[in-house]
Amino acid sequence: MPLRFFNTLSRNLDEFKPLDPAGKRVGIYTCGPTVYDFAHIGNFRAFTFEDLARRYLAYRGYDVVHVMNITDVEDKIIRTVRQTGEPLQQLTGRFTAAFLDDCRALNLLPPHYVPRATDHIPEMLALIGALMKKGVAYQAPDKSVYFSIAKFARYGQLKKIDAGQMRPGERVKLDEYEKESLGDFALWKAWDEADGDIGWDSPWGRGRPGWHIECSAMSMKYLGESFDLHCGGEDLVFPHHEDEIAQSEAATEKPFVRYWLHCAYLLVNGQKMSKRSGNFFTLRDLLAKGYTGRELRYALIAEHYRRQLNFTFEGVDGARASLARMDEFLVKLREVAGSVSAATTTKPAGTPALQAEFEAALDEDLNISSALGVLFNFIRDTNKRLAENAVPPAEAAAILATWQRFDTVLGFGMPQAQEAPADVAALADQRQAARKAKDFKRADQIRDELKAKGWVIEDTPKGPKLKRL
Repeated sequence: MPLRFFNTLSRNLDEFKPLDPAGKRVGIYTCGPTVYDFAHIGNFRAFTFEDLARRYLAYRGYDVVHVMNITDVEDKIIRTVRQTGEPLQQLTGRFTAAFLDDCRALNLLPPHYVPRATDHIPEMLALIGALMKKGVAYQAPDKSVYFSIAKFARYGQLKKIDAGQMRPGERVKLDEYEKESLGDFALWKAWDEADGDIGWDSPWGRGRPGWHIECSAMSMKYLGESFDLHCGGEDLVFPHHEDEIAQSEAATEKPFVRYWLHCAYLLVNGQKMSKRSGNFFTLRDLLAKGYTGRELRYALIAEHYRRQLNFTFEGVDGARASLARMDEFLVKLREVAGSVSAATTTKPAGTPALQAEFEAALDEDLNISSALGVLFNFIRDTNKRLAENAVPPAEAAAILATWQRFDTVLGFGMPQAQEAPADVAALADQRQAARKAKDFKRADQIRDELKAKGWVIEDTPKGPKLKRL
């Protein structure tokens, strides 16, 4: 089956065809964080979806080049610098490091390039200069430089804005603005007192770049004037991505991006996340509550990216249970496989069918919920066969090898063998001795002691086995 994505630009499920003539290289740009605070789980809903897209493209055999920017100069950052007195580079450096730590906790693959906006001012000035030469940008009386939406006939193609709604000549200086503010947007913002010592010299006077020009300049530097995929949250469709298209295509006279992928909003307990409502969480807040990055990753990607995700603690508990079920299944397979290696076996008939169903789900616009359904149906059916001792070692080894490849997409990690601490192992031995002596009361007490230490003991035909809760 062909790989298809829902393209915001076409509003269709489009077959994915890379721009690379050889059909191998794929360029993907993802809008990174604005580093004035810790990223929240709504942000990470987008970042985990983008990681899934990248991983699946690599699984399908594409050579992916992933660029994710860091916005380290923007209205909110300057406001925070002014309020706190912390120098720009110190503030943004601190929150950039925190963001990258959070990405590692969620097992997000590091992008190949992570450009910072402040390191690419020359590229932005060159792009603005090109727009000025083409007559689609102008310097206003306030000394800022604006893009003229009247000079770009295709403005509104991503958001599907009615041209009659546009108000050419009305200027919007803010980086982020509402749908109704359909005016010319700032490319270069003239310095004012509120900026303090933040600013750069330019042909149009001292100032700083607008948010939208940053992404156009950085994406084209690393991926070229046209590239394959641009991803982000649906809140970025307008104005950010709409403005990226306008300024990029007006400058190069080439299509900017072929496929635009946007994920839906994240709600918390059915409501929009906000500090005022008490339902605002950073990743660190949730890790402090005892959840793992692995569990949070599962909770964030288990729902199809274009469906609104309602984040709840019950949902994360469900993710924990699902991962435990998956881990238990894989541990059983390892026990059956023993020393048999998949490399020495031929794949049994069931494994290619599993792979085909898994891929068919993800080929259809990264339908991860369907793909996980395929895996858990397989777990259910195979567990029945494991209980009947009907899975030979060669088949168990082949399933494990296939699952290992699936995990390059899922990013959950394969379960690691955990040796029980000496005191836990000693309690397990005491319980076994109590059972042999038919002292079942003492055996039950020891089971409770083990549970209090975070371990459960299972009695199997091969003897008792310890497992961490």
